[in-house]
Amino acid sequence: MARRNEERGDRRNREEERDSDIVEKLVHINRVAATVKGGRRFSFAALMIVGDQKGRVGFGHGKAREVPEAIRKATEEAKKSMIRVPLRESRTLHHDGNGRWGAGKVMVRSAPPGTGVIAGGPMRAIFEVMGVTNVVTKSHGSTNPYNMVRATLDGLSKMSTPGEIAAKRGKSVEDILG
Repeated sequence: MARRNEERGDRRNREEERDSDIVEKLVHINRVAATVKGGRRFSFAALMIVGDQKGRVGFGHGKAREVPEAIRKATEEAKKSMIRVPLRESRTLHHDGNGRWGAGKVMVRSAPPGTGVIAGGPMRAIFEVMGVTNVVTKSHGSTNPYNMVRATLDGLSKMSTPGEIAAKRGKSVEDILG
């Protein structure tokens, strides 16, 4: 019995260590009103982005009667849905990409050192918590923050490294890069 409790404690410590280096960013809060017999009842929806600034990023959506509770729920969901994006030199993407979700379309491009993060709103938050320092983006279509976040993560999830492409083709990385 004592051993099982120690294992739980170890698991909690590992989760706390993993969560300690995670950066959270609030992207959007929406106040929703439901009309009931006595008047209006308000609730809140929060959109959070979390990342470890080493290439992992996730997003979450939480709803509650109070703002702090909605943010907490969104953060927990975001930590569960994190994806790893391969980065070049820990500062930019390996190649250009496109993402789409609903009517939201985004284009992400790698950039040379010194460019900075050229992105707007929700996309900027994603790249900041992911640890990307040089990237150029453009969004087309929907400006809804939920669609923009999902479209950006769709484009980032399609990213691959030269090593992965070389392995698929049965070549060496030098052959791929030229």
